[in-house]
Parts: sequence; C-alpha cells; structure tokens
Amino acid sequence: MAIDMGFTIWFTGLPCSGKTTLSRRVFEYIKELGLRVELLDGDVIRRHFSQELGFSERERKINIRRIGFVSHLLTRNGIITVVAAIAPYKDVREENRKLIGRYVEVFCNCPLEVAEKRDVKGMYKKARLGEIKNFTGISDPYEPPDNPDILINTHKEDVDESVSKIIEYLKTNRYLS
Repeated sequence: MAIDMGFTIWFTGLPCSGKTTLSRRVFEYIKELGLRVELLDGDVIRRHFSQELGFSERERKINIRRIGFVSHLLTRNGIITVVAAIAPYKDVREENRKLIGRYVEVFCNCPLEVAEKRDVKGMYKKARLGEIKNFTGISDPYEPPDNPDILINTHKEDVDESVSKIIEYLKTNRYLS
C-alpha cells in the first residue's frame, strides 16, 4: 500500500529501451495493490493531448512539460502516476522533478544498437533513411540522466529482474509499503 501520498515514477530512455514494458508491469503491480494509479504513456498522450505538436526541440519540451503538469496534478491529489515518455532533455526532466516533488526517475539504459534491434515498427530504419526527422538517438539527441533514482540496464536484465528492482526501490524509499 502507499504510505499516504501520490508520487510520479517517470521512465525515460531511448525509443525501444523498455520504458513501456516496464511501466506497464509496475502500473499493474501497483493497481493490484488496490491503489489509485494512472499510466501516462508518451505515445498515447501525444496522440490525444499534443497532436498539434511536431518533434522540434521546442515542441518536444512543450509535450514533456504538459505530461509533467498532468503528473503534478495527479500526484498532488494522492494518485500514483506512472509515466513512460522519452523526455530526451535533462533540463525539462529537472523542471518536472521540481514541479512534481515526489518524483522517481527510472532510466531505461539501453545501447542504441540494442534498441534498434528491438524496433518492430521500423522507426529507427526510417530515421536512418531520413524518412523520420528529429528522431531521438539518430537525428535528435537523448541526454541520459546523470543521477537517476533507478538505473535499469534493459540490455542486461530481464523484465522480472528490472520490475523487482523498481518495486524494491519504491518500498525501501517508502513510496510503497
């Protein structure tokens, strides 16, 4: 069960680094505890809330700030918020950390070549051919966190190991009991 407040757990990393898989598993775990929890998937948010935005640095920052603000509202109202969004820029991730307060950053660390091999949609291939502009990791930067709360090496750990590591952190740091 939760201690007594909401919090946001934000999964960041390259496309195909494992953010969605891990965030869904953590979301389901928390939901099974009977706690109030929401899952904010970056792709879903973009489709329904930021569809007018492109992928320039400015527009990406606006999108991530929007997700951060929604997370802030949910968190301050006692809801656990699980976010899976690339959030490629350190400055905006830090802005969101300050805004939200109870914030746990999970860095899904994965070498680019491994992420490319996992890409069933062919996004990386299209980006390398120039068909997708401003693609994170190829034609747009990803700035990895310097000091994430949780570092998950998704190319070395299996999903169960990673989820256990995340849940243990949440319990040890009194986000969950």
